Amino acid sequence: MNIMNLCAVSTVAFALSVVAAVVAGFAVGFVVYYFVAKKKLGNSKSNAVKIIEEAYAEAKTAKKEAILEAKEEIHKLRIEFDQEQKERRNELQKQEERLSQREDFIEKKELGLDKKQEQIDEVKENLNARNLEIDKLKEEEQNVLASMRNELEKVARMTKEEAKQTLISSMVDDARKDAAKTVKEIEENAKNEGNKKAQDILATVIQKCATDYTSEITVTTVPLPTDEMKGRIIGREGRNIRALEAATGVDLIVDDTPEAITVSCFDPVRREVARTALEKLILDGRIHPTRIEELVEKAQKDIDAKIKEAGENAVSEVGIYNLHPELVKVLGRLKYRTSYGQNCLKHSLETAYIAGFLASELGADEKIAKRGGLLHDIGKALDHEIEGTHVQIGVELAKKYKESPAVVHCIEAHHFNVEFQSVEAVIVQIADAISSSRPGARRETIESYVKRLEKLEEISNSFKGVEKSFAVQAGREVRIIVKPEEVSDDMAVFMAKDIARKIEDEMEYPGQIKVNVIRESRFVETAK
Repeated sequence: MNIMNLCAVSTVAFALSVVAAVVAGFAVGFVVYYFVAKKKLGNSKSNAVKIIEEAYAEAKTAKKEAILEAKEEIHKLRIEFDQEQKERRNELQKQEERLSQREDFIEKKELGLDKKQEQIDEVKENLNARNLEIDKLKEEEQNVLASMRNELEKVARMTKEEAKQTLISSMVDDARKDAAKTVKEIEENAKNEGNKKAQDILATVIQKCATDYTSEITVTTVPLPTDEMKGRIIGREGRNIRALEAATGVDLIVDDTPEAITVSCFDPVRREVARTALEKLILDGRIHPTRIEELVEKAQKDIDAKIKEAGENAVSEVGIYNLHPELVKVLGRLKYRTSYGQNCLKHSLETAYIAGFLASELGADEKIAKRGGLLHDIGKALDHEIEGTHVQIGVELAKKYKESPAVVHCIEAHHFNVEFQSVEAVIVQIADAISSSRPGARRETIESYVKRLEKLEEISNSFKGVEKSFAVQAGREVRIIVKPEEVSDDMAVFMAKDIARKIEDEMEYPGQIKVNVIRESRFVETAK
């Protein structure tokens, strides 16, 4: 029992000692941990302070760098701003100079207008003075008539009415002479100035426009390698030639002309298709209705492609864009259309060039003038298919494809069908006349040429006092010799005007006709 108690006590004591040792170990470990942790905390604090100081230093450095970069950016922006301001000031200065130049130009224009107005006022004053002189002469005439009436009735045995008519005729003749002299002087001055200005402009324009002489022919002839080919083209019982005529819509003339066939048709495009197909048939050698239809269809496609290419080249050459594709195609058809032997597409291009140069010289709208000049004869491409004049057809085409009213007016006014409403329309008409009437531009039949000359002489001879008249320079001038005892120098001025006006009313002609009235007196004596 005691032994067990002792064992128990020992066990308890051992357990207590173990617990005490564990507690002591924990205490010692805690103390060691406390001091180690305290040391680590001190090191951490010192590291944290060091890190904070380094971060502060870095932040301070970054701040300085940012401030420097900001200063550099501000300096750069300031330099750019100064440069931009300098450029703006230069631009404003240039605009001010241009405005100043424009103001000077306007002032010069105003001065010129003022001078012209002064000249007009001076002419009006001269006319008023003439009118006053005429009124004064009329008053003197009345006084003379009153004083001479009785004398004339007594001495000359003239009635009152006879004397009145004699004096009035005398005074009217004098007044007409004075008026004719004044009109002649004014017109000569105006013509001299106008002719000089017009010559300068036309000389400048024509120098810029180089043109070719007309070389087109109106009859299409297809050469054959041999006369035997004619029989093959005609075919058995004429089936080949009938098939070709039916496919192309032309007439083939096979006559005694050696090694040639003539293609006849009013439509120039059909005639060109027939010529191309016939040449292909001759080269191919297989001539029968089926082959004819194939080659005609192929020739039609080739001609359509050429027409489109011709239209596009013309538009590009003149420098006109955004033209409707259908108008370009119709314009290309003019390549195969001639008028008085002049190729219509070349004439349209030439008119566009001249109209553009004239518009540039006169300060008008160059684009509208060139566009109107290029399209002014576009109706001729379809006048074989559509009823109406080429002017009416051209106007309808231009309206259909949304051309501007200004261009439409240029088309409808170029043959004086309507009154001119714009400078560009007048320019197109002038350019058309220049292109049509220049030497070598057109050929005229002998019959129409002779009729035109006869009509000129007939109009000139219809005036009283005309002795002889001669149409010269291919109808560009008519020279009229008057009887000097019936027509005075002053009256010749009015006669030239009246003849020119009658020619304008009764005749149609390209370009201009100069009316030259000649009055001369000859005194002949014979020495014996």
